[in-house]
Amino acid sequence: MKRINLILALFWIVLAGYSQSSWIRVNQVGYLEEDVKVAVWVSKENNSISEFQVMDMATQKVVFTGSTTDIRDTGKQPAFQSSARLNFTALKTPGTYILKAGETASVPFRIGNDIYAGTADIPLQYMRQQRCGYNPFLKDSCHTHDAISVGDPGGKRDGLPFNTVGGWHDASDYLQYVTTSANAVYQMLFAYSRYPESFGDNYDANGDEGANGIPDILDEAKWGLDWLVRMNPDADTYFNQLADDRDHVGFTLPNEQKVDYGWGAGKERPVYFVSPKPQGLFKHKNRSTGMASTLGKYASSFSLGAQLLSPYYPEFSALLVQKAGDAYKKGVENPGVSQTAPGGAPYFYEEDNWADDMQLAAMEMYKSSGQKEHLTQAVNYGRLEPVTPWMGADSARHYQWYPFVNLGHYHLAVQQNDPRAQKEFIRNMKTGLQRVKERAEGDAFLNGIPFIWCSNNLTVGFITQCRLYHEITGDDSFLEIETAMRDWLLGCNPWGTSMIVGYPEQGDTPEDPHSAFTHLHQIPVTGGIVDGPIYNSIFSNLIGIYLANEDKYAGFQSDYVVYHDDYADYSTNEPTMDGTASLTYYLGYLSAQAKGLERVAGGIVRGGQSKKQLSLVFTGHEYADGARTIQKVLKKNNVKGTFFLTGDFYRKYPGIARDIQKDGHYLGPHSDKHLLYADWQKRDSLLISQSDFEKDLNNNYGTMEKIGLKIDSPRYFMPPYEWYNRQISDWAKSMGVQIVNFTPGTTSNADYTTPEMKNYLSSEKIYDNILAYEVKNGLNGFLLLIHIGTDAKRTDKLYNRLEDLIKELKRRGYEFKDINTLLNN
Repeated sequence: MKRINLILALFWIVLAGYSQSSWIRVNQVGYLEEDVKVAVWVSKENNSISEFQVMDMATQKVVFTGSTTDIRDTGKQPAFQSSARLNFTALKTPGTYILKAGETASVPFRIGNDIYAGTADIPLQYMRQQRCGYNPFLKDSCHTHDAISVGDPGGKRDGLPFNTVGGWHDASDYLQYVTTSANAVYQMLFAYSRYPESFGDNYDANGDEGANGIPDILDEAKWGLDWLVRMNPDADTYFNQLADDRDHVGFTLPNEQKVDYGWGAGKERPVYFVSPKPQGLFKHKNRSTGMASTLGKYASSFSLGAQLLSPYYPEFSALLVQKAGDAYKKGVENPGVSQTAPGGAPYFYEEDNWADDMQLAAMEMYKSSGQKEHLTQAVNYGRLEPVTPWMGADSARHYQWYPFVNLGHYHLAVQQNDPRAQKEFIRNMKTGLQRVKERAEGDAFLNGIPFIWCSNNLTVGFITQCRLYHEITGDDSFLEIETAMRDWLLGCNPWGTSMIVGYPEQGDTPEDPHSAFTHLHQIPVTGGIVDGPIYNSIFSNLIGIYLANEDKYAGFQSDYVVYHDDYADYSTNEPTMDGTASLTYYLGYLSAQAKGLERVAGGIVRGGQSKKQLSLVFTGHEYADGARTIQKVLKKNNVKGTFFLTGDFYRKYPGIARDIQKDGHYLGPHSDKHLLYADWQKRDSLLISQSDFEKDLNNNYGTMEKIGLKIDSPRYFMPPYEWYNRQISDWAKSMGVQIVNFTPGTTSNADYTTPEMKNYLSSEKIYDNILAYEVKNGLNGFLLLIHIGTDAKRTDKLYNRLEDLIKELKRRGYEFKDINTLLNN
C-alpha cells in the first residue's frame, strides 16, 4: 500500500508539471535529522505564500505546518517573479515526505541519519572510469605509448621518450594535468584521513571488482600517485601536462582514440615540463611565472600519500617521502605559477596563485617531519593569501584561484604548537566564508558562488571549508549556507536537478552529459559531478558551443545564469575528474553520519545505537593474568572481541597474542611504551611531539608484524591511559589510523583499581553498575572496556565475571561484535 501511495503521489506531481507556474525545490536525497532543513518555492507569477505543509508519504498525514515565521520571502529571482525559503528544521523524525504549498508539491525526500550511507564511494565509480593506461571499466588499455617530452625550459630534453602511462583523464577529453590530478590525489587522501570508516573495499588496485584488503579510495589515490611518480622521474625532472587540445578531435572512447601528434596515429602524445616561462606550441601562450604552484601540489600529495600508504606499501611510501622533500625544496627555490599549456584554442587553466600550494606542502612536511621550520614556512606562505580570492568575488578566470579550498589553512587552524597562528587561520577561514555568505544575501537558494566555469567545483570547496570550520570551532554561523549549498548540488536549485550523474538513483540527474561514454554508447558516467551553472554571458561567448536537443530546462534559464543537460554544452554539463574527487570529503562526512557514531576529540567512543549490539574491548600493557580466562570464555560463548595491546605486551607475551588472533579476534595497538599524551588537567596540552607519537605507534605496529601478527584493517587504535586530544586524533588519522575509546558510563574501565586507591571499585560493584546502566540507558553501540590483566594487589578480577556478564547481556537481547563489525554495519 505504501508503494502504491508513493507511485500515485509521483504521478500527480508529474501531471501537475504540465501546467505549473510554481515549483518547490528540495534536496532530492534528503536531510540529516539535525540539519537546517529548507526548501525553496519559486514562481513565474508575482505571488506569495503564507503557509506550507510537510506530508508523511507512509501515512499521508500532515506532520508539519509552516507559518509566516517559517517562511522567508526572497522576492524576484533570475527566471522567477517570486520566491521564498521554507524552513522545516523542527521536523526531525526519520521518514519519507513531500512538501506542499497550495497546489504545488515537491518531489519526495527523506529525513534520517542513514540516508547517505555508502555515498562516499559513489565518486570513485567515475574515477575508475577516468583511468588512463589500464581502464577497468573498458577492460582495455589506452594511451600506452605516452609520451615524448616538449617544452623543456632549458631546451635540452625535448623529443625524449618518457613512460608517463597512467593517471586519470581530466574530463571528457583525454588530456592529463598534474595540477588537477595531484589535487585529486590529495583530496581523496584527505577524505580518507578524516572519515576512514566511510569508505569500503570492493575493488582491487587495478579497479577490478574484488576486495584486496585496502580501502578503495586508497587504491584510487595510489593510482594517481603512481602516475605522479612517472611524471617526476628524477629530482630535476617535473612534468606538468600530458597531451594538449589537439586531442579535441570529436567524441571517441579513450581506447579507440587515434590522435596523431606527429609520431603516428594513436602513438605518443606530448608531455610538457613544469616551466617558469610562458608555454604554448602554437600562437596561444600561457602566463607562467614560476614552478611552485605545481611543485607544491606534487609535494603535498606525495607527503600525505607516504603517511597513509605506509601500512600497505612501505617501500613506495619511502620513495614518496624522498620525492616530497625534493619537490618542496625546488618549489621554495622557484616561486610563481606554472600554468597549463594551450594548443590551438586560447583555453587553459589560468592559475594565478601558488602560495596556497606551498603552504599546504609545508604543512604536510611539518606533519611528517615535525620540523618547526616547516611550520614557520607554512605560516609565512599562508599570510601571502589569507583568503582564497574567489571567495566573495563576482567572477574569475578559468581555474584562476586553484585549488578552490585552502586545506593549508585548515591544518594551521588545528595545529597547536603556534596558538597565535592557529587563531589567525581560523579567522582567515571564517573571513572567506563570511564573504560568500554576504554575497548570497537576498538569493532564494542562498548561493554566493560566482557562476564561472566549474562553479560546482567551487561549491564543493565552499561546503568543505564550512564543514571543517564548524568542526574546529563549533560556530553555527554557516550551517544554513553549508546545507543550502549541499542541497543546491542535490536538486535544490532553479532547475531542480542533482549535479551528480546518477545520484540519487531515482532522482532528476544529468542524463546527457558531455561524455563519449554516454553520448556514443549510452554508458552512464555515474558519480561524476558536472561543471554546473554558468553566467549566460560566458556561455554565449564560448567557441564551438551549442545545444543539440530541445532544452528541457528552458523555463528555468535566465539572462543571468544557465545550466543545460545537453552533451553539446561542455561548459555546464561535462563531468570533471578533480571536482568529483573533491566530493569524497563531504560525502565521507555524510556517510559517517549514517553509522551514528559518537565521537570525542576526533575519536570514536560509541557505535551506532539502532541495534542491540556492543563490543568487548580489552587493553593490556604490563599484565596478562586474565588472557587465558578471557580467551576461553570468548571461545565458549562464540564471541569475537577486540584487543588493544602495547608493543611491550606483544614482546613479552607473543604466544598469547598469536593465539588471540588465531581465534579470530581483532588485534590493534595501544602505543608501544604506554606513553601519556596529554596533561590530565589540561587536555589540550600535549606532552609528546608528533614525531615521537608517530615513532611510538609505528614501533607498536612493527612489533606486531615482527611476532607474526597480521595487521587488521581498518586500523583502529586505543590510546594509552584511554586519554588523548584532537591533535593526537589528527596525527593518527594522518597515518591512516582511527582512534577509538571506551564508552563511558558503566565504570567497567575501573577494573584496574586496587584497594588502596581512592577510586577503587570491586568487581561486584562494577558488574552491578554495568547492568544498572543498561536498564536505564541501554548499551547499544557500546565499546565496553575490560583490562586483560591487572596488578596482583587486585585479587578481585573483573574478567572472572566475564562469562556471567556475557550470558546476562545475551539474555537481555544483546549481540557481541568485534569493533570493525560494530562500527561499520
